[in-house]
Amino acid sequence: MLIDFTGKNVLITGGSRGIGKACAQLFASLNANVIITYKSNREEAEQTLATLNPSQKHSLFQLDQSDAAAIETFFTLVMQQYSHVDVLVNNAGIYLEHKVAEVSYAEWQQSWIETLNTNLTGVANLCYFASRQMIQQGGGKVINISSRGAFRGEPDHPAYAASKAKLNAMSQSLAVALAPHHISVHIIAPGFVETNMAAKVLNSPAGQSIKQQSPFNRVAHPEEIARLAAMYASPGFEFTSAGIVDINGASYLRS
Repeated sequence: MLIDFTGKNVLITGGSRGIGKACAQLFASLNANVIITYKSNREEAEQTLATLNPSQKHSLFQLDQSDAAAIETFFTLVMQQYSHVDVLVNNAGIYLEHKVAEVSYAEWQQSWIETLNTNLTGVANLCYFASRQMIQQGGGKVINISSRGAFRGEPDHPAYAASKAKLNAMSQSLAVALAPHHISVHIIAPGFVETNMAAKVLNSPAGQSIKQQSPFNRVAHPEEIARLAAMYASPGFEFTSAGIVDINGASYLRS
């Protein structure tokens, strides 16, 4: 199957590193115009942008997606440069440790506020503006990156697990609401992936046991998630809307 995104505009949040970077590079290699957001490290984002196929129209935007007003401003700027947004890949997120038996109440509250504002409310707001644009243009694809943690829990990062479980429910609700507008919503739920966000855990003494959770004796590569995102973004996969696909190397099984 040949996938070609010529003339398509693909918005990838957190596109400067990890899964987002892999998505940006793959979509660009498939002839898409790629729009990348980053939170703070512009140098890193510019380095990623420089690796993309230069024959397309790529761009870079700073965005703190926990800020609702910033998201509205961001979409205004995007639509000044692009006439349409065909694919939204909601990849950006945070993974804050807050062990219930160890943190203070203030730390506990702050972890929940920051995580939900970024991983859930921020994604919801991005979906709002992207889907409203997609409705006007007659269709599009939304791909939300969830997590295995939504199902098995994250004892040291409970707000993260909760945010991803809520993300799944929201995504499925939007899939039903947006299908009449020819917009499909897809959910990808990886286990651990070799990214900067997971590096602290994977490089800790627990890293080897985490890899051994999978019979492949490793964690996922970002490129594996990107390939699945590109598949869902391509024509012909609309009827998988609302489905949650696991990509965890058989490290966690559910039915």
